[in-house]
Amino acid sequence: MIRQPHASTREIIVANAIQEVVSELRLVDVADYIAFIRLEHFACISDIVDSATELYFQPRTLRLGHGGEAHVGWTEPPQIALDLELRPVGATVYFTLTLSALHASVEVNYVAFEQPDEDPERNTAFLAAALEKARIRRTEPLAQG
Repeated sequence: MIRQPHASTREIIVANAIQEVVSELRLVDVADYIAFIRLEHFACISDIVDSATELYFQPRTLRLGHGGEAHVGWTEPPQIALDLELRPVGATVYFTLTLSALHASVEVNYVAFEQPDEDPERNTAFLAAALEKARIRRTEPLAQG
């Protein structure tokens, strides 16, 4: 697939938006991801993604796409690649999240807008705003006294 213009900027926006979710996904043992992927139990991975997302985004904003891959060998650390979809109101981002021992990366494959603007920079700004609106805000605890 040919990369869309402005993919790099949008990858940064997506990576920043999901960094807390990525931290939650890292709490799952890599062996579990490998087993679920190899046995094609993608519903289990979907549940993991949903659980990791529910504290940070509105329901169904981030979900598992078509599956994932486990890159495991004898000479290198394992990598888990998950096909994910971000669906804030007005946009859909199809991307791959790759998790490894020390790093995580985002590769945006395609972004679709319900009402795209002719200016790609406006579309990128819309995406950033839509992701911000989809976030769940934590409220400060009430002071007791």
